[in-house]
Amino acid sequence: MANSDPAECQSALEALRSFGPALSIKLYRLKLDPAPPLPVIPCLDHEAMLHQRVAPHAAAYVQETASGDLHEVVFIPDDLRIEVDTVSTWGEASEESRGRLVALLAARLPRYRVNVQRASRWRGDRRVADACRAQVSLRDVLLGQDMAAVRAALDRLQTVGALMEKQSRVASWAVRTVTAPILAAAGVVTYQVLGMFTARLSENGVSALRYVVLGLLGVAFLYYGLKAVQLTEMSNRVWKRAAEYSLILAERRRLSRTP
Repeated sequence: MANSDPAECQSALEALRSFGPALSIKLYRLKLDPAPPLPVIPCLDHEAMLHQRVAPHAAAYVQETASGDLHEVVFIPDDLRIEVDTVSTWGEASEESRGRLVALLAARLPRYRVNVQRASRWRGDRRVADACRAQVSLRDVLLGQDMAAVRAALDRLQTVGALMEKQSRVASWAVRTVTAPILAAAGVVTYQVLGMFTARLSENGVSALRYVVLGLLGVAFLYYGLKAVQLTEMSNRVWKRAAEYSLILAERRRLSRTP
């Protein structure tokens, strides 16, 4: 049996039952047959990458029976790897509960490597999680009984994501608009002003100082350009999280109407 066979993920998901129930499943290039009676949605993070280099996988939101904590567990059969994502469940799980989950996975699925995916400061994971939790919590999306209120909260989150994207676009255009003129003006100014010190510093010294000044300006604009890119990426992740939550809620509604 190939590792990417859906049955491999099905057996891995079965191993979680003693820990707690699965509340929702995300799939990338896999199908579960029969489909479980819970929300099943595509993995938006990887479907949006527009390439096939990501291994097929299944991710499950699981609630520990003992504590009620929420976890996301990602099964990647081709790599025999399991990832416990702490970013998507930020603020919903304790370290103690996560430790019990990792221990259970290591015991039940010894062929798999178990990794805990921590938040990245560079990618702004915590800022994304805080922006999402300020509008709606994962617990409400998965378990909230007032679906109309959850839907309203998701609408607010989508609005926030759209505004963040527009703000990042403004920052990006601002950097691209002013970089070339300011560097050109700085080049002229440094050439004229520092040229006055040629007799004191020598031609080589003045040239080196000019390169340093222009280099520092270039580094500053590169930094702000990267910050603009980071803001765009974070706003996209807020929007994708809102889209993921909306799909989960829609599936919950569909299942609630199924006799």
